[in-house]
Amino acid sequence: MNWNRFIVGMCGLLFSVTAFGQNNILNAKSPDDIGAPTVVEQKYGKDKPLEYGYVDDRDVLWAKTTWEVIDLDERVNFPLYYPIDTNQIGSSRRSLYDVLIANIKNGKIQNIYADSYFNDKRTLKDISAALSKVDTTDLGIEQYNAGEQIDQQYISRRDISSADIAAYHVRGYWYFDKRQAELKYRLLGIAPVAPDVNFIDEGEPQLVELFWVWFPSAREVLNDAYAFNPDNTSQNFSFDHLLNARRFNATIYAEDNVQGDRRVDEYISNNAFMQLLESERIKEQIRDFEQDMWNY
Repeated sequence: MNWNRFIVGMCGLLFSVTAFGQNNILNAKSPDDIGAPTVVEQKYGKDKPLEYGYVDDRDVLWAKTTWEVIDLDERVNFPLYYPIDTNQIGSSRRSLYDVLIANIKNGKIQNIYADSYFNDKRTLKDISAALSKVDTTDLGIEQYNAGEQIDQQYISRRDISSADIAAYHVRGYWYFDKRQAELKYRLLGIAPVAPDVNFIDEGEPQLVELFWVWFPSAREVLNDAYAFNPDNTSQNFSFDHLLNARRFNATIYAEDNVQGDRRVDEYISNNAFMQLLESERIKEQIRDFEQDMWNY
C-alpha cells in the first residue's frame, strides 16, 4: 500500500468533514440552514474536547508555574478579541469574552474565582460590580433629593463589553513528563483584563482582572465556540483548541518563586525593555530544561 497516498487521502477526508460540520454553507437550502447540525453531527454528535491524559505525580520530573499576559493589540491575538460588533454577524461568531460571560450567566461556567490561586470562589452576583456601573445624573439626584421617584432616563448604565477587553491573563503549568520524555504545558486558568469600570471613561484608568475561570471546567463550553481562522475560513478552530495549542503570543509577567511568586515588574521597575528580556529569559530557561535532558 502506498502509505503517502493513504495519509494524504485521510487528511483530505478529515478536512472535508470538518469544513462540512462547521459551516454547512454548501448544503444549505436557505440561510436558516447555515450553521445547523449536519447529517454527520446528527448521527455521531459533535466532537468533544480531547481529554487530558492522566499524569501521575511521580512522572513529573520537573515543573514550573507561569503567569502570562496575552495582549489583544497584537495581530496574532485578534481571534480572541473579535468580533466586538455583533449586529451584522451571525450568532456562531463571538469573542472569547462574550463566550465566557454568556456561559457564566447561563450557569454553564460556575468555577469562577477572584484570583489566579483559585481560593476565593465567586458567583455572577459577586463579580457584577466589576462588570457594570450604574450611576445617576445630576437631574436624577435632584429628583431623589426632592423625594420623587428617579426617572429611568436619568440613570446611566455602563457595562464592560468585548471592545473594552485589553488583554487576558493566563496561568499555566509547564512540566516534564519522564514517562513520555517530553516537556508539556497545561493551561489552568484565564482572566479577562479591562479598565476599571468605575473610571473607564476617565483618561487612562488602571487595568484590572475581572475574574478568573478555572480552564479545565470550561473546556466543554469553549469547544462549542469557534474563533475565526484568518488563514482558512473553512477551518475555524474552537477556543479550546486555540488556547490548548497555544495559538497566541504571550509574555510572562510572573513565575513561581521563593519571593512569594513576585511579578517581574516588582523587581525590574520602570524599564519595559528589561522586563521583556526577563520574560524571554524565563522562557528560555523552560525550553532549555528539555534540551538539557538530551545532552550527554
